[in-house]
Amino acid sequence: MAIGSLEAAFALQRAAFAKDRRPSIDLRRERLGALIGMMLANRDRISAAIAQDFGAHPVPASDLIEVLGVVGRAQHVLENLEAWMAPSPRHTDPAMLGTAKAYIEYQPKGVVGNIVPWNFPFDLSVGPMVDMLAAGNRVIVKPSEYTPACAELLAEMIAATFDSDLVTVAVGGLDLARAFSSMPWDHLLYTGSPAVGRQVMRAAAANLTPVTLELGGKCPAIMTPGSVTETNVESVIGTKLIKSGQMCVSVDYALVPRAELETFVTHAQSFMARAAPNYSRGDECTGMISPRHLQRIEDMLAEALDRQCRIVTLEDDGQVDRETRRMPMSLVIDPSHDLRIMQEEIFGPILPVVPYDDLDLALDAINAGERPLGLYVFGADAALTDHVLDSTHSGGAAVNTCAIQSALPSMGFGGSGMSGMGRHHGIEGFREFSNPRGVVVRGEADLIDVFYAPYAKAAGLVQAVLSGA
Repeated sequence: MAIGSLEAAFALQRAAFAKDRRPSIDLRRERLGALIGMMLANRDRISAAIAQDFGAHPVPASDLIEVLGVVGRAQHVLENLEAWMAPSPRHTDPAMLGTAKAYIEYQPKGVVGNIVPWNFPFDLSVGPMVDMLAAGNRVIVKPSEYTPACAELLAEMIAATFDSDLVTVAVGGLDLARAFSSMPWDHLLYTGSPAVGRQVMRAAAANLTPVTLELGGKCPAIMTPGSVTETNVESVIGTKLIKSGQMCVSVDYALVPRAELETFVTHAQSFMARAAPNYSRGDECTGMISPRHLQRIEDMLAEALDRQCRIVTLEDDGQVDRETRRMPMSLVIDPSHDLRIMQEEIFGPILPVVPYDDLDLALDAINAGERPLGLYVFGADAALTDHVLDSTHSGGAAVNTCAIQSALPSMGFGGSGMSGMGRHHGIEGFREFSNPRGVVVRGEADLIDVFYAPYAKAAGLVQAVLSGA
């Protein structure tokens, strides 16, 4: 899409919103029903497009996350929309305001933009659209240029399902993305890296556009003493295998009691041998999104090897397949803090395993860095896991599992600090893309006129209040 076409699409939606600023609940339900039908009808095409863009991608993962995840999110909204749309009453002091009523009403914001990353091209485009449409908005989506097959399919799906004055897709590269950020949206959602998030927020500031930023960070898995069990290690490694680590809430590194370090490695090897013995050569493995991304991950691993780090490849004879961009999963044991894998969000199939001797010192190290999008703590001692949660700060968290907090349709999802701001999913998502307008309806027997000149009556009221009369 040319920049001029984007501007025309925006003007079309803004004019349409001006004619219908408060869509009925029936109309919103109809739109969400159409969205569900669109996702289910295109299930096979979605899987094929994702596999084409990634080089390789498990079909069941596409079905589960990119299709059914979105459908489940829409169904949850449909079940709760009436309650969410209802005015929320607020207290009024009858001594001052008599019989007045006050409430918050959730208005649609208007025309909302969504800049989508490449790692979940449908879940992060159509998923937030659920919240946006539920709130009564109109939506323009900008897919990633790294997933051209998915972008073209998304544009085709949307055009076949919705009128362009309600939802449309802007397919294009970097110039279009920059122009997109600079549009005077009524709200803008960006999902991606903190570096680009700064640019988006800077462009949005020129129009005072409110933004939701879903960024990333180095999400830790904290194994408390005694928690390095087969089940818990399976949760960590299994999560890391999703999209080959190309997930913003993936485990970025594991903190493990030094005495249990080898137990962690053994359990990781055992899980991979049992669940995916030929991982990088089989259908369970997702390819890196581009040759450049593959090279970045290889460079990180090469740096660790050059620095004499112990590297455990969780696959016998695992090799990089450059045609499909698949590669084995590797553990890097006790890496130096200054390595790239400890400084950058990895976004690939490398898991640093960092031993610690004192849990509180390990938590201090986490808190010395930027706040992660997700934080995972393992342990059977509820008091100890609560201590970890109370001692840290993150966008979301999970106990004895990983990443699931980002997949619950009922739970707001987002970051804190460098990992983002704002929330989508659930009632938090509905409210994120709504304007909570406060309304007061004047009744009878009030004292509102004390705010007007002359202020003799106000002085008397103030004196009465201060004297306790």
